[in-house]
Amino acid sequence: MNKLLLPLVLLFASLTCFGNFTPEKIKEWRQAAEQGDAEAQTIIGFIYGTGYGVPKDEVEAVKWYRKAAEQGYAQSQSILGLMYANGASVPEDFVEAYMWWNLAAAQGDEEAKQNKGILSKQMTKEQIAEGQKLSREWLAKRSK
Repeated sequence: MNKLLLPLVLLFASLTCFGNFTPEKIKEWRQAAEQGDAEAQTIIGFIYGTGYGVPKDEVEAVKWYRKAAEQGYAQSQSILGLMYANGASVPEDFVEAYMWWNLAAAQGDEEAKQNKGILSKQMTKEQIAEGQKLSREWLAKRSK
């Protein structure tokens, strides 16, 4: 198994504990997501990204993951890192991937730490420095 796929596997496993993806349950998650619940936004992102219970819509998936990630939700940050590292539904961008994984790793997300380490072996020192700079800037914007 590709080690960079681990966060999505874990997300799917964790979502199965929420029960069936019934239209009613999806509607509940959607309402919570629209009210700013980062966990629900991540779930909605997953649902759209996989087409699990709704028509697959990768643009919509990225939108919801980004909403949660921008709130500082580590799991969505880790997923965005994965998407940028693999060019899945977004342009491949190792610096952007590193930034998101750096933010998630700083919150203790073990998969982000692991994936950041794997990715850094494929990056130049300048790219790593840029990813770290972007992380600092992201944190600075939110601390104001």
